[in-house]
Amino acid sequence: MLFFVLRRLAVMLATALCLTFIVFFMTNLPPNLEKLAKSEASARMSDAEVESWLEKNGFGQPVLQRYGEWLGVLPGWTVTEEGRTRGRCFARGQTDAPRFCGVLQGEWGYSSVFRTEVSEVIGRSLGATAWLMLWVMIVMVPTALLLGVLSGMREGSRTDRVLSTAAIASTATPEYVSGVVLIAAFGSATAGLSPILADWGWIEGRTLFLGTATSAMDQITFWNFALPVITIALYGIGYIARMTRASMTEVMTQQYIRTARLKGVGFRQVVMRHALRNALIAPFTVIMLQFPWLLNGVVIVETLFNYKGFGWTLVQAASNNDIELLLACSVVAVLVVLVTQLISDIGYVFLNPRIRLA
Repeated sequence: MLFFVLRRLAVMLATALCLTFIVFFMTNLPPNLEKLAKSEASARMSDAEVESWLEKNGFGQPVLQRYGEWLGVLPGWTVTEEGRTRGRCFARGQTDAPRFCGVLQGEWGYSSVFRTEVSEVIGRSLGATAWLMLWVMIVMVPTALLLGVLSGMREGSRTDRVLSTAAIASTATPEYVSGVVLIAAFGSATAGLSPILADWGWIEGRTLFLGTATSAMDQITFWNFALPVITIALYGIGYIARMTRASMTEVMTQQYIRTARLKGVGFRQVVMRHALRNALIAPFTVIMLQFPWLLNGVVIVETLFNYKGFGWTLVQAASNNDIELLLACSVVAVLVVLVTQLISDIGYVFLNPRIRLA
């Protein structure tokens, strides 16, 4: 197990370096750098002035050298003007600076959009998205497993057909469609269910649920957080339920299940003690894959509900060419994908002892 984990960590490190370099190269293409120079200095800059600004701000060096500086394995760039030295590692107003200041040293750079440290922006947005992901998983995983198990236990029955149809419908509906439908049905003051309930005096305000989750940044309540959670969870529920149903159906046809039934073991006990653990191996992988999907898939939902989490921050960084913030978002996304894959592989062993790690 230890050798397997160490080997996977080495592969993860190589993969992270490759992916972050690709993102670094794409975000530092000349058109992006020119746009950055004009947004930071002046939109009326000439080509020569743009080139001079890039040279003075450390963008004139080869891309590999700048990538090393960004990682923190190479010394940060410095420029001396009128007897005053400044550079990558110099904080605002500082006259002295460390030699190395990159991601490895915890220096993520400065956001040109939010005018603050990137680490502060990322920490705040990840904290908000973590709450959203937590409640989505709390709603999505138990519901999906329950539906999948109930459907797989009685293959071909009316319950199976109804639940399978519902799962397929939820999986086939993208978040931007289900989100708009939910807002129109429960979060609109002019359409859907809310005006009817308001006219009957069943609700105090004009809407049953809030159509925006901005207030959830300060205080999460059921009324301002339910719609974004349900919007994200609906797609995952259908997908995990289908996988659980397929796995459960396969397990229920195995010989050891038939043997247990022939010995007189109750159907419920057969399902809970013999079938369920083996049936959860495939859904476990799918559940672990939901974490990177949630982190990157919340872009649409957070933008739709104006919830200022990781996805909303990523959209703002991309729209405003905030290179440092984009790079930080890419690092977080890569780490989440790699770590969840490692946990998924290790979890196989505990769910199925017959699996051996070479």
